[in-house]
Amino acid sequence: MSTFLLEIGTEELPADFARLALPQLEQMVGRDFSEARLGHGAIRCTSTPRRLAVLVEAVEHATPDLEDERKGPPAAQAFKDGAPTPAALGFAKRCGIAAEALDVRDTPKGPFVFATVLERGRPAAELLSEWIPLWLANLQGRRFMRWGSGESRFSRPVRWLVALLDDQVVPVHLDGSDPDVSSGHTSRGHRLRCDTVVIPTASHYEQAMAAAGVQVDRADRAHWIREQVQAAAQRLKAVPDLPNALFEELTDLVESPLLIEGSVADHYLDLPAEVLSTVMRAHQRYVPLYRQGAVTDPLALDARSSLLPRFLCIGNGLPEASDLVRRGNERVLKARLADAEFFVNADRAVASIDRRDQLARVTFAAGLGSLLDRVERLEWCTDVLLEQLSLPESTAVHARRAAHLCKHDLVTQMVGEFPELQGVMGGKYLLAEGEPREVALAVLEHYLPRGAGDDLPASDAGAVVALAERLELLLSIYAKGERPSGSSDPYALRRAGNGVLQILLAKGWSFDLLAFLERATLHWAQLLPAFKVEAPALAGELAELMRQRLQSLLEESGTDADLVQAVAGEGVSIERLIRDPADAHHRAGLLMELRKSGELAAVQAVVTRAARLAEKGDLGGSVMSAAGVVDAGLFEKSSEAGMLAVIELLEPIAIGEAIDRYAQLAKGLIGGAAALAAFFDGEQSVMVMADQPAVRTNRLNLLSVLRNQASVLADFSRING
Repeated sequence: MSTFLLEIGTEELPADFARLALPQLEQMVGRDFSEARLGHGAIRCTSTPRRLAVLVEAVEHATPDLEDERKGPPAAQAFKDGAPTPAALGFAKRCGIAAEALDVRDTPKGPFVFATVLERGRPAAELLSEWIPLWLANLQGRRFMRWGSGESRFSRPVRWLVALLDDQVVPVHLDGSDPDVSSGHTSRGHRLRCDTVVIPTASHYEQAMAAAGVQVDRADRAHWIREQVQAAAQRLKAVPDLPNALFEELTDLVESPLLIEGSVADHYLDLPAEVLSTVMRAHQRYVPLYRQGAVTDPLALDARSSLLPRFLCIGNGLPEASDLVRRGNERVLKARLADAEFFVNADRAVASIDRRDQLARVTFAAGLGSLLDRVERLEWCTDVLLEQLSLPESTAVHARRAAHLCKHDLVTQMVGEFPELQGVMGGKYLLAEGEPREVALAVLEHYLPRGAGDDLPASDAGAVVALAERLELLLSIYAKGERPSGSSDPYALRRAGNGVLQILLAKGWSFDLLAFLERATLHWAQLLPAFKVEAPALAGELAELMRQRLQSLLEESGTDADLVQAVAGEGVSIERLIRDPADAHHRAGLLMELRKSGELAAVQAVVTRAARLAEKGDLGGSVMSAAGVVDAGLFEKSSEAGMLAVIELLEPIAIGEAIDRYAQLAKGLIGGAAALAAFFDGEQSVMVMADQPAVRTNRLNLLSVLRNQASVLADFSRING
């Protein structure tokens, strides 16, 4: 058994490349070892900014011999008068053996020719020499490049290659690289500590790199960074603002992490906390420090009550140079914050209502006018939403004012420099100008949620404007003729659809989305005549998009796939689904509860048995009452009366509007199991497909009404047994 090491040495890799490359590399290595039957132990892939590394333990010296039996042509075709025919010679040649080595064996179909082929095992080093260039060539990532005069492509130029099987070099030459790269024992250490380092054996790789100043294990590096940041924050009585994306990036930016603590000039705390933290995190890769126990006001114009005048950063230099690095980081941050301070002051010198007029000079999208045109469409959506939603008048007033001003900060200098602060700065500026807090908060919240897992608007006014913003986007881009397809969704229309549904579900609002779309598409057809919008077709397309987004949200929330189809699949009318998306969400939750409690199987058993025979009838799916379709005078057995009693009990529930009607319906269906069993199997059971047409139709109608009532809860044909 041997240890295999592959190190691909490069110039500094983009921070996100390792997270993309390491899973690919591990998958390719494992696949090739497995397909070649080369025994091995654990596979571990790791990285630093200048290298990707693979370590494979307990590698066998060679693959085992493989004996394979292959069946050839019938013996009668393979031999004539004892001599091999062309068929036998061709088969033997394909198998790599002499014709004399072929065997004739009896099979159920008569005698056939067989060949025993021995595939000799291959040395591990020979296989690895072939695989390594392929692994490099097949790695995928963003922003690949060529360098020098070669034709090789990689995330950054490959400068060295270490390939060892224990202490033996696995010979590899990378064709097309400039300059030439061949495998050897020589790696490179930390840029500031040593140039080259010799790796004596694969098993001593990490020790050799540590001696050269490189913490090569990515997981160990991440653990060290997390621990040091937490310890420093605890000492300063602070909470580090270290989102996972920044943490992963810091891990991939350093080979020898070093914690550095810096300070911020006190007067910069007069800037909003979001400005300070955005400059630190997004632009400088620093870790802002919030005060422990601080209550953060999203509309606060200063950071004095929330942020400490300190920051943490992860360096990649020498410990003895920490003070120099700290001063350099503070100097760069000071320049950034000075710019931000200027932008804030310049923005506050202009009234927000005046900035709204400036939106007329900014194009939204080709054919859709300016940002001001978009705001006016958004205001129309807000008015229609408020007509449909029963909200207090004060909320409506705040929502309308917020919709009027919601995009004013898009022409501010601050948002021009820091686009991620749109909405945040708009809300803060409005509050500072004396607008009601509810209006300022709604402007801030109307961008929520920005993506999966993000917060939702907390205020009703903010939720209304957020709905209007997303619905305007969907209507306008769809009217323009653009659709999301595959991985292409430049306007984030799927995310907008998700946002609409997430807000409605979180607020618990029963909202007729289909009625809104039908009305809005007619209005859009008048607003944008150049696009020749066909309102009914556009409303149908948007409704179908919302069905798909609802299905996706239900699955992401943990609802079983078959239950998603039962409440929101093709078997459920788009009209029912989109007229109240919250209704489908509620039914999916109930079905999941029934499945977990074991009661869903009982409901399904009742419905499925009834529905299977009901298909032989011709009663429509909308009939919920036995009145007029079931004649008790035609009953021959008491079980028929029992079935009628069940559907009469379920009728007011199925057509009612009670909050708990679905739970009542499920309970009623479970309670109807005994009546259905008596109808089919008891002493008073009946033959549904009776000879007399009237009796047969009567019994089919009984079952059809029960099926229709159950369909109010779900399309049970989509539920797995």
